[in-house]
Amino acid sequence: MFPLHRGRRLRTNESVRSLVRETTLSPSDFMFPMFITEGENVQIEIASMPGIFRRSIDLTLLEIHEVYALGIRAVNLYVKVSEDLKDNTGKEAWNPNGLMQNAIRAIKKACPEMVVMPDVALDPYSIYGHDGIIANADVANDSTNDALVKMAISHAEAGADFVAPSDMMDGRVLRLRQGLDAAGFHNVGIMSYSAKYASAFYGPFRDALDSAPRAADVVVPKDKKTYQMDYANRLEAIKEALWDVEEGADMVMVKPGIAYLDIVREVKNAVNVPVTVYHVSGEYAMIKAAAQRGWLDNNAIMMEQLMCIKRAGASLISTYFAKEAAQVLNQQN
Repeated sequence: MFPLHRGRRLRTNESVRSLVRETTLSPSDFMFPMFITEGENVQIEIASMPGIFRRSIDLTLLEIHEVYALGIRAVNLYVKVSEDLKDNTGKEAWNPNGLMQNAIRAIKKACPEMVVMPDVALDPYSIYGHDGIIANADVANDSTNDALVKMAISHAEAGADFVAPSDMMDGRVLRLRQGLDAAGFHNVGIMSYSAKYASAFYGPFRDALDSAPRAADVVVPKDKKTYQMDYANRLEAIKEALWDVEEGADMVMVKPGIAYLDIVREVKNAVNVPVTVYHVSGEYAMIKAAAQRGWLDNNAIMMEQLMCIKRAGASLISTYFAKEAAQVLNQQN
């Protein structure tokens, strides 16, 4: 009670504030999403994500060394495959010599200590831009799960440390765990996108991979709302995360980040595994666009948002700001 208690005593200067700071960030809190494309010496900036590129494997390896030197210890991999490799089965997703598989092998050879978490979903391989196989005008849950198991095993065979299913099919974590174990990959973990909302914040990401739902010669869902979550729902996120843990997930994810911090805290309170948060492409793009116009301070907003995500309960933050934020933190130290 004032005047006995004065909160400002603990805010006197930066030294005092740092002593009592409840939440801290380090480069090891970040995972860097990377986009990989075919070819050699290929680097294409994503127009809606300034500073983020699709790179061929040879240039990706250079960036891997840069990322590791900054103290970042995990990468999340996504591939942009050629149109002629896309179909409705997704079979290119488990090609042992596919782009993702070759990228995983190359990264683990170049930097064995880097934790590699490839994306497991069919949308980069689908002619329809959906995360699963289209049948009867919808995404077929169980046949998609069969395909995802093949995909995950191929990633494990290539050297992945974790597989990261982002598809939101029902029961896929259990099927993946059973499939990985049966193939002898007991130590390959699963980071499940458990509470992945049907969000408008994903637009720049879909530009990067050309993975948005598209017009087709058959009837397909116009969006991903039959499998991604309704952003009006809270309890559903807790339920989905608990189901994934029961099915064998080693980590669960909430996606997007800043607009969903209430969900991050709810999930953190409910589960007994690490919680990952994806600070998504639209959140990145908004900051970059505002900073380019001089409306916001890029670094200040970047660090505030990342700190708030960590404060809400994130154990790991997948963010396109990972390299920039690590540089800021390293300069502070």
